[in-house]
Amino acid sequence: MRTGNIPMTKYWRAGAILPVAVALAVLLCVFPADAALELHYMLSMERPNMHYFHVELRCEGLPSDSHEFRMPTWTPGYYRIMDYSRNVVNFRAVDGNGRPLRFEKTAKNAWKVVSGKASVVVVGYDVYAFNRFVADSYLGDDCAFITPAGVFMYVHGMLGNPVTVGIRPLDGWSHVATGLDPVNGKPGTFYAADFDTLYDCPILAGNLEILEFEVLGLPHRIAAVDLGDMDRVKFAGDLKRMAEAAVSVIGHIPYRHYIFLIIGPGRGGLEHLNSCALTLNPARLKTQAGYKSWQAFVAHEFFHLYNVKAIRPVALGPFEYDRENYTRMLWVSEGLTVYYEYLILNRAGLLTRREALDSLGSVISRYELSPGRRIQSATASSFDTWLHFFSRDEHAINSTVSYYNAGAVLGLLLDLKIRHETGSRASLDDVMKVLYQEFYQKKKRGFTDKEFRRVCENTAGAGLKEIFEDYAEAAAEIDYAKYLSYAGLELADERGGVPSTTLGARIEDRNGVPVISGIEWNSPAAGAGLSAGDEIISMDGVRVTARAFNEILSARKPGQRIRVSFFRRNKINEVEVILGAKVEKSYRLKPVAESSAAQRAVLEGWLK
Repeated sequence: MRTGNIPMTKYWRAGAILPVAVALAVLLCVFPADAALELHYMLSMERPNMHYFHVELRCEGLPSDSHEFRMPTWTPGYYRIMDYSRNVVNFRAVDGNGRPLRFEKTAKNAWKVVSGKASVVVVGYDVYAFNRFVADSYLGDDCAFITPAGVFMYVHGMLGNPVTVGIRPLDGWSHVATGLDPVNGKPGTFYAADFDTLYDCPILAGNLEILEFEVLGLPHRIAAVDLGDMDRVKFAGDLKRMAEAAVSVIGHIPYRHYIFLIIGPGRGGLEHLNSCALTLNPARLKTQAGYKSWQAFVAHEFFHLYNVKAIRPVALGPFEYDRENYTRMLWVSEGLTVYYEYLILNRAGLLTRREALDSLGSVISRYELSPGRRIQSATASSFDTWLHFFSRDEHAINSTVSYYNAGAVLGLLLDLKIRHETGSRASLDDVMKVLYQEFYQKKKRGFTDKEFRRVCENTAGAGLKEIFEDYAEAAAEIDYAKYLSYAGLELADERGGVPSTTLGARIEDRNGVPVISGIEWNSPAAGAGLSAGDEIISMDGVRVTARAFNEILSARKPGQRIRVSFFRRNKINEVEVILGAKVEKSYRLKPVAESSAAQRAVLEGWLK
């Protein structure tokens, strides 16, 4: 196979599909005859209205007489146990002649097959897929999106073995798109050097629109289910500029080809080795704000090919797929990537300096206005992401902080500190380059927490105790004035510190009814005995709707008393609440009145 081929197979269907046995026989030609173990998948999707993929896994050369087939419990990049095995039905196992083999389910995601002396074991199963989400799989008559970790089982102990995957799209579908390398001369057939590669290469199939551009002579493609009526030339051109700016941070490209998989309206974006999966509602790109938000979203996922895939904590690969993979460094992997979103777009000419500063000010606002930041540090948030981040409940506002926001703030501090200490001769870019070269290229592993700090301090030529110990590990109050002054900036509150009236309760709209979704610590609502889940009926005898809730509060003053009637466990209750005052801040980064030459040098070198 040619290593430089584009991972995009145009799959024109003419006539009937080859029978399963013939198709599998074709796949056997991929590996040499003396290969110790051969693993070949065939995925089909004949009934999209039922949303089931059918998977056949043919194994030759398995070393024992019993084998455990496992489905991963999570997928890299999405730090949540997904329990993909819940979607598996109709598991079966046969030998090479089609004779049934005995099997039993031994765990929630494991099936033990007794093969005896069979030289070939074929397992088959169906996977339900009807969740258009980048960390899950979807099958409909419009397209198919395959998250490999949720579809392809592995043989326990064989994660390091190469595999081939055959994809049978629906009749009439034109393309199968993925970051996997295609097998030459075998339409719809792809190769992965190991399961870490397979699980990090999602697959999109359908009547896809394809856009192309190059970065440093390497092919980049966009495969989209629906791009609406947007200007394709501008869209692809802006992605090219973004990719070029991101690549320039490191100065080296770790892939031979890259593909943006746009799966249509849905939820989320997820980074991969040489691709990213993105959801998109084209209507959201019609406004300038929506388009710039989309660009930041894509810049984030694209830069992850460096910061998390190549430059990574030691815990993030090779992976354990049966359990959580813990790290205290997601504030680096995710948070610094948020920070780089704005730097990349600014360097690409897609975001002005003012817009970049406003975006960073918004990040600071989100971090500072989170009550949980006083309780949970950035490192603790990273470690506990498996518990909290994607399963947020009513107490999360008080007890957790986003490592995305916390890490972006810490990235800002690190960058400005390094630029200041080195007289603008070095920056956070240099940290990323050293990490890439030392650990990804030379040592071929991730870095430890201590190694990351060591590289940062060596680059700065100074100690960074305050950032790492006080801010990242202990969540102390940040001295923004000191760090922002390095670039001749200050943090201004756009609301001027004017207090507003507050109940201290988060409200969500449930069919027009205001329902408490969370209560802040030591708030008027907490003191009055209100609880998450209470349905607010009236305030001072006036019927309340979700829309009118804030209007009623804004008409009152801090210190006033208000009667709140609410519904809890089929009973109407009433309490009196003494309203409090809350200073809602909206931070903005702005230049100081007079700056020094050194400050101006930092600012000019930092943002265009």
